[in-house]
Amino acid sequence: MKRILPLLVLLATLCLSVTAARAEDTLAAVKQKGVLVVGVKNDYRPWGFIDPSGQIVGLEIDLAREIADRIGVKLELVPVTAVNRMEFLRQGRIDLIIATLGDTPERRKVIGMIEPNYFAGASNVLAPKSAGLKSWADLKGKKLCAVQGAYYNRRVAQLYQPDMVVFPAVPDGMNALAAGNCVGFLFDDTLIESTLAGGDPKWRDYDMPLPSEDPQLWAMGVRLEDVNAPFGKLLSEMSTEWLKSGHILDLEKKWGIKPSPYLQEMRDKLAAK
Repeated sequence: MKRILPLLVLLATLCLSVTAARAEDTLAAVKQKGVLVVGVKNDYRPWGFIDPSGQIVGLEIDLAREIADRIGVKLELVPVTAVNRMEFLRQGRIDLIIATLGDTPERRKVIGMIEPNYFAGASNVLAPKSAGLKSWADLKGKKLCAVQGAYYNRRVAQLYQPDMVVFPAVPDGMNALAAGNCVGFLFDDTLIESTLAGGDPKWRDYDMPLPSEDPQLWAMGVRLEDVNAPFGKLLSEMSTEWLKSGHILDLEKKWGIKPSPYLQEMRDKLAAK
């Protein structure tokens, strides 16, 4: 037993050293391969979506490109969903998540969240005006379309007891709503607002009738060991710069997004320091 304990201690030390080395080498590895691989949404206009030319564009894609430019490498975009984005990161298939990722305590046990958070949204429902929804309680017992993996699904299901119909991606849920298969589509209010403001006649007779609930900060996601390593520190510095300068507020204007109270608050807070 006396011989085994020192061996176990040595093995544990080696494991910690390997983890630390991996974290220290992440930024260097990106530079060495000359490419930053970022997991993004391609179905969430205007944060990340496919334009008529087939390219993925959007506000978060602009942020990803700025990071790649800062590092001095090319940018590779990998479409992700709420279900697979964290697993892709843990598997090493992507270096970074910028994909409307809600920052929750549960997720922080699995991946690292970069602070300061670069955005904030809240949950709401897109519904036909004819549905006559007046309060969240009106959802009880009614079919409500949602997207698998969204952080607010459980809370809404527990509080308001709708009949949740869960789909793998945003377009699936919205198409089901348009087909009349549910009374509303539960998602982040930023997407709903941009959908209603987009001028698509398909959504002319729809609105967002309920007050937004459960405000949620968004974060760039990295592997746990990267948070306090050079890669995480670089991302934190850039997020601070974006917020302090009002850069993301400017990007909101570019992409037709309603000004975020969170961004305005953070700009004022950081500018005062």
